[in-house]
Amino acid sequence: MILLEILTQPTVAFALFGVLCLVVGLMHIRHEKFNTRTLVMAALLLALAVVLQQLRLFHMPQGGSVTAGAMLPLLLIGYRFGVGTGLLAGFTYGIINMVQDPFILHPVQVLFDYPLPFMAMGLAGLCRKHIYAGAALAFGARFLCHFISGFVFFGSYAPEGVSPVYYSLVFNATYLVPELIICCLLLKVLPVQKLLESIDRHSHPQEELRHIQQS
Repeated sequence: MILLEILTQPTVAFALFGVLCLVVGLMHIRHEKFNTRTLVMAALLLALAVVLQQLRLFHMPQGGSVTAGAMLPLLLIGYRFGVGTGLLAGFTYGIINMVQDPFILHPVQVLFDYPLPFMAMGLAGLCRKHIYAGAALAFGARFLCHFISGFVFFGSYAPEGVSPVYYSLVFNATYLVPELIICCLLLKVLPVQKLLESIDRHSHPQEELRHIQQS
């Protein structure tokens, strides 16, 4: 019901549509192919992100939570399929997250707390060969989105005498820093390179056939 009320507001609907058009345009400019296999693999990783989002280690009272590495699948989409596809996956995840856990005060706040911060995970695709730098870049951009939303729209939640800017800085760092650390630990422990190569072979059947022949 809340989602329907938000999407029926022309400003929100137009903004979301505009962001989606920009993402599709970027994918076209970067010549990122979005075939059936890519769609399936990206959808599976996106579904995994949604499942991991439910495994919350800590939930903040005004939104935001520390999860069991929910952003890792979105990072992998960016690493493997590129920035454009990563942005599109993040946009989709943001809409799903808004449906599942809405905390809405203003139409513009919707953009800065849902689509944009999760689209930021796609920026990891800019550092495919340096996955930790890519993760830091993605989380830095996500932090910026939540930080702006925090002091502009949630400044009234700051304790008396505390600057809304400082409040937003500390509040968002409280859950985003641990979330980044968890993702980096998973990137360190998991065989990420082999996983990306496996996704690559399944996304390109010619490469998979060549791998089988070589084996």
